[in-house]
Amino acid sequence: MVAITLPDGSVRQFDGPVTGTEIAENISKSLAKKSLAVKVDGEVRDLFGEITDDASVEIITRDHEDALDIIRHDTAHLLAQAVQELFPGTQVTIGPNIEDGFFYDFARDEPFSSDDLAAIEKRMSEIVEEGRLTRKEVWDRDEAIKHFKDIGEHYKAEIIADLPEGEDVKIYYHGDWHDLCRGPHLPSTKHIGKAFKLMKVAGAYWRGDHRNAMLQRIYGTAWTNEKDLKAYLTRLEEAEKRDHRKLGREMDLFHFQQEAQGSVFWHAKGYLVWRQLEAYIRRRLDADGYSEVKTPQLLDSKLWEISGHWGKFRENMFVVPDEIPSTEDEGPVLTGEADLMALKPMNCPAHVQIFKQGIKSYRDLPIRMAEFGCCHRNEAHGALHGLMRVRQMTQDDAHIFCREDQITEETKRFLELFARVYNDMGMTDIAYKLATRPEMRAGDDATWDLAEKALSDALTSAGLEFEIAEGEGAFYGPKLEFHLTDAIGRTWQAGTFQLDYVLPERLDASYVDESGGRQRPVMLHRAVFGTFERFIGLLIEHYAGRLPLWLAPVQVVVTTITSAADDYAREVADELRAAGLRVDLDTRAEKINYKVREHSHAKVPVIAVVGAREAEEKKVSLRRLGSKDQESMTLDAAKTSLAEEALAPDLKSI
Repeated sequence: MVAITLPDGSVRQFDGPVTGTEIAENISKSLAKKSLAVKVDGEVRDLFGEITDDASVEIITRDHEDALDIIRHDTAHLLAQAVQELFPGTQVTIGPNIEDGFFYDFARDEPFSSDDLAAIEKRMSEIVEEGRLTRKEVWDRDEAIKHFKDIGEHYKAEIIADLPEGEDVKIYYHGDWHDLCRGPHLPSTKHIGKAFKLMKVAGAYWRGDHRNAMLQRIYGTAWTNEKDLKAYLTRLEEAEKRDHRKLGREMDLFHFQQEAQGSVFWHAKGYLVWRQLEAYIRRRLDADGYSEVKTPQLLDSKLWEISGHWGKFRENMFVVPDEIPSTEDEGPVLTGEADLMALKPMNCPAHVQIFKQGIKSYRDLPIRMAEFGCCHRNEAHGALHGLMRVRQMTQDDAHIFCREDQITEETKRFLELFARVYNDMGMTDIAYKLATRPEMRAGDDATWDLAEKALSDALTSAGLEFEIAEGEGAFYGPKLEFHLTDAIGRTWQAGTFQLDYVLPERLDASYVDESGGRQRPVMLHRAVFGTFERFIGLLIEHYAGRLPLWLAPVQVVVTTITSAADDYAREVADELRAAGLRVDLDTRAEKINYKVREHSHAKVPVIAVVGAREAEEKKVSLRRLGSKDQESMTLDAAKTSLAEEALAPDLKSI
């Protein structure tokens, strides 16, 4: 007998080994029709596999949390079937699930076109209709290698050859088509449904190694139902409209070019946004007891060796020889014998050097040391992504040197600052995570117990709900993660807060305690924005370029209906500038609708329209971005109203 315990606690007895299909049929015929897979003692399995021992079992249907991964896995196989049927001779390699979908890599001489994708997607739908049944076989490893070589699937044979000798190989069939796979899979292609779409083709090296052959990767997305697929595609369309790189060009904020890969050319308007954010966060830090410092860009490699970054982070550092280059036309520019220096990838070791100047007492702590530090990280070219992933970045960085008994209070204080800032930025949907000790770590368990409890207590004391991210802390201490949800439901990780016992030890930082002895301070690494570059990119996408008035590089455009109002328009612009607003003037001999469209496209928050009547009555007609309505008011009223609205959030509260 095999006893099967169901989620409601009930137990069903079977005479011998039983499949998930049989269990579902035993419960109800309707459940059997909806079944996709089975979860046995927490492990997802094929519906048709036998359960031989007593177990807790869940039947997975389309609304189950595990259904989507299986559907995407099967859709990847579906894609491979369609490709090989339409393009004989194409070799399949790997096809895993990824966030929001899947991909499959193919070895084929001819490139896939957009027309090919349409044909492949059509064939996939036809295979779904065919309802090809799934079955699993287990083959001998050597037999599997020979089989795939014989049918020309050399990549599959190579994958199998890397498995340990004697290990059996799982082969899944969908009809006659088969593939090497761990599984699990759906009972048939019919169970996949048609909520899928192929997205794009890209290049990918075999096994991610540039020395290997270039393959063609087809990306796709798959969902449990058409409604979710449509919602996802709509999100993608909205995300494309909000792409900060596109909006950055349209709004004349910044650009990138080959001669400085991963570094931003900030235009005047973009740097105005930066300056507003910098002034805002500086005021917040001043009010919260931080002292601002400035440290060198270039530091001797010896300091990075002592801190531990040289061994763990050197591949991401820009290393510079400490010598004067030769000016001779012949011979090497550099000797290769000089001592090495590095552009700093982070500010923390330099801040420890400032802390170490002079004797510090326990009474001096906490010391909150802030820096808008320009850092460089040698990211791979392919990893760069607009403002979101750069090589040169400026952090709103700070380090808090404190005693152990101050950790909880300082953490709580930072959490309050973080929430206040993001509320001011219009981003209030924040999920908090506590990342705990990784397997490879510095320090003993007692120290980690203390550190994790301090951060947990601070989150609880601040009234914040949080998740535990098990094993995801830094090697030197636990950290807090802040996950923000933007206007279209995307999640971003921003800011940082890390607790560090290691760096003060390595760099010999200490303070004098109450008894006159030497103690190591605890070092709290923290940033609110993270980096200005990424945070500005995030804001642009969150607001779709329609930045709040206080952040907008041009806050008001004064534009004329007729040339007869030109003099008055100049007067309006001057008055608004005198009130502290950033104002452009447009007196071109163009139709007003054309000018309004142009300035709206540039995401100017307020357009002040003036014509002959406004000039006569000393009024302006204000038109807000995204609205067709106009509000007529006196120039004095407009100045007062807009100047108040344009204040940064922290200044409004004073």
